[in-house]
Amino acid sequence: MSATRDPQVSMSSQGEKAALLHRGLGVSQIVFMVVAAVAPLGAACAVIPLVFALGGNSVAPLYFIGAAMVLTVFAVGFTLMSRHVRNAGAFYSYVQAGLGKVAGAGTASLALVSYVILLIGLYALLGVFASAAAEQYLGLNVQWWLCTFAFLAVIALLGYRDIEVSAKVLGVALVLEGLVVLVVDVAILSKGGDSGLSAAPLDVSSVFDGAPGLGLMFAFFAFVGFEATAVFRSEAKDPERTIPRATYIAVAVIGGLYALTSYAVAIGLGADKAAAAAGADPSNVMQGLANRYAGSLVEDAVILLLVTSLFACCLSFHNVVARYQFNLANGRVLPAYIGEVHPKNLAPSRSSVVVTVVSAGILGVLTAVGLDPVLEIYTWFAGAATLGILLLMLLTSAAVVAFHQRSDSNDPVWNSVIAPVLSFAALAYVVYMVIDNLDLLVGGRTAANWVCIGLAASFVAGAGVTAIAKATSAEKYARILED
Repeated sequence: MSATRDPQVSMSSQGEKAALLHRGLGVSQIVFMVVAAVAPLGAACAVIPLVFALGGNSVAPLYFIGAAMVLTVFAVGFTLMSRHVRNAGAFYSYVQAGLGKVAGAGTASLALVSYVILLIGLYALLGVFASAAAEQYLGLNVQWWLCTFAFLAVIALLGYRDIEVSAKVLGVALVLEGLVVLVVDVAILSKGGDSGLSAAPLDVSSVFDGAPGLGLMFAFFAFVGFEATAVFRSEAKDPERTIPRATYIAVAVIGGLYALTSYAVAIGLGADKAAAAAGADPSNVMQGLANRYAGSLVEDAVILLLVTSLFACCLSFHNVVARYQFNLANGRVLPAYIGEVHPKNLAPSRSSVVVTVVSAGILGVLTAVGLDPVLEIYTWFAGAATLGILLLMLLTSAAVVAFHQRSDSNDPVWNSVIAPVLSFAALAYVVYMVIDNLDLLVGGRTAANWVCIGLAASFVAGAGVTAIAKATSAEKYARILED
């Protein structure tokens, strides 16, 4: 690939099909899609308590602020590449532009595997919370997997349709869950919490107390999904302006909400005992605070909206995976059948069907072998996906610098070199911490080693096939991710 012939790197074979997609998404709709993907209420109920419990201190807000700052710096180079690379493959198309086709194909397969296993883990968690809500409010004893497959069917229908249908559903779900989180936050802070308002959760001197690596690791986990803004490039009204704006807004909204909520949780539990209280019962921290400070009705809203939050999250990642497959099919990495656009829905409907079938098949196997939906399916798969996506960000940061070293573009040095180098260094440290602590996420060092091997194998699979084609068939190699 020659970066010097034209700073606007386009992929014609993929662009022909992408041009047929619906192009009505604005900044707000894409922000809804990606913020819904990170499931704010789900993070408030599941991730924030773990940042306190495993971090072993009360300064969780600082970890979320730190993660937001790193990801904002990462977004500088990430969004810059969206102006040069018109393909909506995001990670893999940016890596291909900077590091070459072999690395791009490896990144593509790693991205696809990472998002699929994350989707599977989220489906399992959704089924568990939906089953619990059905039993508590309807008196029905429904197996978690039945709830999972029922929601999967609804998501299959929405994913098949025009993207704006999904955007509207996600927008409603996001507004509701965001409101209930803010209601709990305001209730805690207005009543002074357990022992009065305190600056202790913002004390920088306590950042390295306890196990800061674990706290920061889970803070980054809560942001997974924000990078999906670029995946919707082909369906945006004005992608060169919409994608950067949506990305920065998404990081700011997510980071601000998590920092505020984690501060409120610390005050609600008591700044001096937040870590111990969260560690005693992490799965019910937010529900308990809602009941204590805002009343039982708000607690009920938290429990019920947690289901819709996870549903929105699954729907968003379903759409992300469908679009990754669509772009890979038109890049001749996956079968061409998957890369067709529905003439009426103007959506990658065939790709959506494939996502549904693959998800149902994997979930069916996992259910049949009797894995625990939370302790095994969700924990293992979410941990593996987090590491995979962090590796994708690391590769992308390197690719931004490499691309601009070979390009004749006049982009500012801050955007093209300094910010990507800084994000690479920060993300490399985070990746190190995740690998070092991965056994805590996936149930032991042996499982952690297998996760690392599996992610490496997924990269090698795509890169290896492309490298073989490069060595054996110039024609076939030229057609892979054709530019």
